[in-house]
Amino acid sequence: MEIITQNDYFIVKRMAPGVFAAIAKPGTGAWSNAGFVDLGTELLVFDAFNTPVAAEELRKQAEKLTGKKVKYLVNSHYHGDHVFGNQVFEDLPIISTELTREWIKDKNVIGDVDVEFEETQKYLDNLILQIESEQDEIIKQSLSNQYLEMQVLLKQIPSMKLTLPSITFENKLVISGTERHVELYCFGGGHSPSDTFLYVPKEKAAFMGDIVTDNLHLPIFHPEEFLTTLQSTKTKEIDVLLPGHGDIGSNEKVKTMIDYVTMLKEAARGAIAAEVESEDFVSSFVIPEEFKEWKGMQGIKRNLRTVYDFYAKDVEKTRTQSI
Repeated sequence: MEIITQNDYFIVKRMAPGVFAAIAKPGTGAWSNAGFVDLGTELLVFDAFNTPVAAEELRKQAEKLTGKKVKYLVNSHYHGDHVFGNQVFEDLPIISTELTREWIKDKNVIGDVDVEFEETQKYLDNLILQIESEQDEIIKQSLSNQYLEMQVLLKQIPSMKLTLPSITFENKLVISGTERHVELYCFGGGHSPSDTFLYVPKEKAAFMGDIVTDNLHLPIFHPEEFLTTLQSTKTKEIDVLLPGHGDIGSNEKVKTMIDYVTMLKEAARGAIAAEVESEDFVSSFVIPEEFKEWKGMQGIKRNLRTVYDFYAKDVEKTRTQSI
């Protein structure tokens, strides 16, 4: 893909006519990917990075490159690395699902600045200890990147404020411009309680949020909804997509995510059927070769527990109903 420009926080690539990816540079304060679409006379931005300083650069570059003003911001889900830059767009309509808005409000509360600063510093101090003691180079690299991202966030805390979406939708929202329109879809949760992706039909391009990531063990919230969401995206004709983390790719990345979640599901259900306890399942799990080099290796342990607990409850519910 053609690189248009880059700065301290992200690289801008043209995915298709009028569709641009802002790919986060590791450890700079962006942390996740964002994107923007030229609707014709105005712009729509998708996600707002992890810090206001990165979001400011995003808005500036989008308007500079296109000569048009940002009209809308979309939040894919509630996680801070996608919404902590919202305040840069507080003068605009900010769009999300109703559930995402509720979770942003409940989970991303910015309390007393001194307390937030102190707690974040403690978190950073603990990360340093983990980095120093970690022997696995893949895990060490992931922890180091997390440390750098949180360092930037720490400096931003005094100026940060919670900025909520002002427009909400349920399953689908279409925004039309003079040149192209975008379609926002939410088929439920998966990575978070409510995950939105953006589709540009004219260019067959999509911004996936964290429904799709590139070789990264991101958290799973609900494995069955995750698989439903991933399968539903395949009903769209997508030639090029931007994952929430990683580089631009094709619809093949969706298949990889389906394979990953399915692998975890089958492993957990097999362990439950064999009456293997949760912690024994996690500690004895052997990562398949195709996922061994994925970043965020600690995340697979979290995902194994989440998926195991989900299907264990499902089995227990079935047993209770049969009594």
